[in-house]
Amino acid sequence: MKKIGEKKMSEIKRFEYNWAGRPLVIEIGEVAKQANGACLVHYGDSTVLSAVVSNNVESTADFFPLMVLYQEKLYAAGKIPGGFLRREGRASEHETLVSRLIDRPIRPMFADGFNNEVQIINTVLSADPDCTTEMAAMLGSSIALMISDIPFEGPIAGVKVGKVNGELLINPTPAQMEETTINLTVAGTHKAINMVEAGAKFVSEDEMWEALKFGHAEIQKLCEFQQEIVKECGKEKYVPTLFCVDKEIETQVKAYAEEKLIKAIRVEDKLERYAAIDAVNAETLEKFGQKVFVKDLGDIKVEDREAKELYLKNVQYTLDEILHGEVRRMIAVDKIRPDGRAVDEIRPLSSRIDVLPRVHGSALFTRGQTQSLGTVTLGPLSDSQIIDGLGQEDNRRFMLHYNFPQFSVGETGRYGAPGRREIGHGALGERALSYVIPSEEEFPYTIRVVSEILESNGSSSQATICSGTLALMAAGVPIKAPVAGIAMGLIMTDPEHYTILTDIQGMEDHLGDMDFKVAGTRDGITALQMDIKVRGISYQILKEALAQAKKGRMQILDHMATTIAEVRPELSKYAPKVVTATVNPDKIKDIIGAGGKTINATIEKFDNVKIDLEQDGRVFVMHSDMATAKACLDYIVNSVREAEVGKIYTGKVVRIEPYGAFVELWEGTQGLCHISRLALERVEKVEDVVSLGDEIIVKCTFINDKGQIDLSRKDALKDAQNRFAKKENEEAKAE
Repeated sequence: MKKIGEKKMSEIKRFEYNWAGRPLVIEIGEVAKQANGACLVHYGDSTVLSAVVSNNVESTADFFPLMVLYQEKLYAAGKIPGGFLRREGRASEHETLVSRLIDRPIRPMFADGFNNEVQIINTVLSADPDCTTEMAAMLGSSIALMISDIPFEGPIAGVKVGKVNGELLINPTPAQMEETTINLTVAGTHKAINMVEAGAKFVSEDEMWEALKFGHAEIQKLCEFQQEIVKECGKEKYVPTLFCVDKEIETQVKAYAEEKLIKAIRVEDKLERYAAIDAVNAETLEKFGQKVFVKDLGDIKVEDREAKELYLKNVQYTLDEILHGEVRRMIAVDKIRPDGRAVDEIRPLSSRIDVLPRVHGSALFTRGQTQSLGTVTLGPLSDSQIIDGLGQEDNRRFMLHYNFPQFSVGETGRYGAPGRREIGHGALGERALSYVIPSEEEFPYTIRVVSEILESNGSSSQATICSGTLALMAAGVPIKAPVAGIAMGLIMTDPEHYTILTDIQGMEDHLGDMDFKVAGTRDGITALQMDIKVRGISYQILKEALAQAKKGRMQILDHMATTIAEVRPELSKYAPKVVTATVNPDKIKDIIGAGGKTINATIEKFDNVKIDLEQDGRVFVMHSDMATAKACLDYIVNSVREAEVGKIYTGKVVRIEPYGAFVELWEGTQGLCHISRLALERVEKVEDVVSLGDEIIVKCTFINDKGQIDLSRKDALKDAQNRFAKKENEEAKAE
């Protein structure tokens, strides 16, 4: 007899698929049964629970309140969280970025006017490094929505694409990612691509286009796989109440405001344009707001506030539609942009460096009414950020942070911790510049770039890339090549009729169909990001957008070269100087000393230098004065330096005894040169050959168990004579 709450194993549905050579298993019906839809996604040894919840109640919000969460439980990788509480806290940057990644392809797949609240929660329960939990979560989100009663018009899917040794790969492993030239995440439907996020090592537009098509072919297979699941497990979708404007109100509002609004749209300056649009909207709402709505309650009549709110909602919706339709018509039909530019024209550019006198590097980059102040700070390697997630603990020595204060758009607003937008834009800028950052061996510094957006009218993330590049060059960071970024837009009236826009501004982003950001050097692409509001775009549009973006990128790079053509050969005088050496790894403990006593004394001795020690024996010393840094490094190296038998040194005579002279090879290390080894001939008295303070060459001939060193000036002189004689013989033969 079946117990209450018991689930028969036969009711649990399992679906299997071979995903890039690794097993994918979807389980439905056992867990999270009170959600509208839920599934367990097993990809290799990775397991993700995806659950979606909604209700058939229209939200009062005038937007679609979709929330997507991706959360990693550290037990999934056999780890205990750090910190005092020893539990997972606020979302990490990685979790936030993946949440955005899943949200972006899903959001366009709901009907216009659908305002019901929807929550998608993805929880990583087990993590296999070779099987991506991020793409498993995106797939699980789509499956959970598809089998639920929520009116989701999917499916969607996403994959990672890499390129190793010229071969494109789906969902490359971490080892393959070390070798890949493309790090692409692409998502879409069976018909088209609708989201792109990528980094690349200077690949061409054609290479990226081929990678996008390769990824989409796998997405199509995953969408077909989901349709099979829906046939067996899908619920009937509820029919939502979609907002639809009242035609009579629409006609009245257009008759009153359309001409005025069109005139306001054509104002060139952003702030003046928005002010004119706001004025028309306010005037129209005031005009139509005078209408009185009465609710009859029998004996009394009262104002019907709900009816009035609905009426004014229709008025505002019509005003928005006029704005939306006219801007799109101007661009698509008249080929006129709101600010009068041609479709492939970049806004006016200006830039300068050394804006801030005391920082290590700074630059101000302005494109139209978008402005970014980029700064660079250099620090020791110990300042690198520790990344503690499901994978191995890692250090990030290059960071880019993006700040978007409300004054940049002339508004007031909340100030606090960075939101999803700041984290996402910062990650895009960091990815674009990461491919030109010098290696730790070439430039042993931690590098932090900060972009302060001082003014914004679209494409501030790409302005960040430009200001960051200029600031790095001004700081003397030996980047491989300058990087510039540009945002492309799209107005598509139908699949066959569209207009691609170069360097979109805020209104074109808000009212357009695509935001396609492309960053790179003259040699190729380093970062890519695409979001669209339609269900997908064709390969042809992607190819044209990439080509148009390349043209714009080259124009911006030309401008940046007029500001600073090459990386400065020297660091700022305010930047710390670093010197490095390698010692025997076993000697690191001697440099530190018991309880850190030795290293602390060294730091104090050399004006509070910064010392970083690595387990492989590398020693980094940093100070604002190069001479101090070098002196400290020499002191450290000499403190653990060991003499080598057979090697010749130049040393200083520091003590004379009847039996020989003590020679200091370097500070803290002395050896005895016996009187019988002081010269080629017999020596009666040490003082006949050397005096205190003399510098002489000696050869190390023996080191005993106690570390005492025997030296020979006689052997060193013989070796010198032999080398001289050999050289003379070679010269004689040559003549």
